[in-house]
Amino acid sequence: MAESRGPIPEKPVKLMDIIRRSMRERHLAYTTEQTYTHWIRNFIRFHKLTHPKDMGAAEVDQYLSWLGVERQISPATQAIALNAIVYMYRHIFELELGELAFTRAKPKRRVPQVLSHEEALALIEAMRGLPQLAVKLMYGSGLRSAECLALRVKDIDFSMNEIVVRQGKGGKDRRTILPNTIVSQLKYQIERIKIQHLSDLAQGYGEVYLPPALARKYPRAQKETNWQFVLPAARVAPDPGTGVIRRHHLHASRIGKAIAQARRQTNISKHVTSHTFRHSFATRLLENGYDLRTIQELLGHADIHTTEIYTHVLNKGGRGVRGPLG
Repeated sequence: MAESRGPIPEKPVKLMDIIRRSMRERHLAYTTEQTYTHWIRNFIRFHKLTHPKDMGAAEVDQYLSWLGVERQISPATQAIALNAIVYMYRHIFELELGELAFTRAKPKRRVPQVLSHEEALALIEAMRGLPQLAVKLMYGSGLRSAECLALRVKDIDFSMNEIVVRQGKGGKDRRTILPNTIVSQLKYQIERIKIQHLSDLAQGYGEVYLPPALARKYPRAQKETNWQFVLPAARVAPDPGTGVIRRHHLHASRIGKAIAQARRQTNISKHVTSHTFRHSFATRLLENGYDLRTIQELLGHADIHTTEIYTHVLNKGGRGVRGPLG
């Protein structure tokens, strides 16, 4: 995902800065950096700020068991916490933790919250501007919120009626559908981006953030229209890492606030987040008879079992069986 990262000293002294520097040198995704540093900090706080060098496998077991038993986190989340801690010991302290014996978190099978088609349309109708377009993309194309915000002009393929999702979850690219109903709105938005970009260039700005590897490979791309974000921020601002004045993408909080306001306005009682529209997209496809493999590819799920959760949304009341009262 395209994110603007904060600065780190060239020769970091603080542990978290050292860890972040290490991850950037290995070109790990920014979301991975944020996630790993969160769990490492949590591990240190759990052990009352004891330095990790003074701890080992026993303390890791204690922490992970607490997460699984007391916090009752999911096995996937527990595995992420483990990966973060293992990364720190392996790459920062050059230590292997060896065999661990923590209590594994119990699997949870939660049916995702979904909206009916009428509810989704009512919420979209109650929204305006870029947040509305973002929600249309999530509901119409099955994008994650971060994938939606990271879209560049070049990722919208009108000739093929598809959207290219680059560096999605797990660092993989994929293609998904471009709904006909939002083509005209997207074309209008891209024309606005072109005008805005020309204005930014005239004022000495116009440079967009690119991951370091891409910036080196395509040194002129940062000022090209095709690399601009489809959902740009309202104002240019200094990049926290470099100080370069840039126009980044819309902030995720803008979409969250707009969804919350629309939910209140429409009196929909369900808990609705950006991800609810992605869940609803998958459920609509399943309702319309599309097979799980197709839905898996459009959603970018690595494992078909993740996609299968949507069958539980439709299997109401004992595998879809209708009772005597209908």
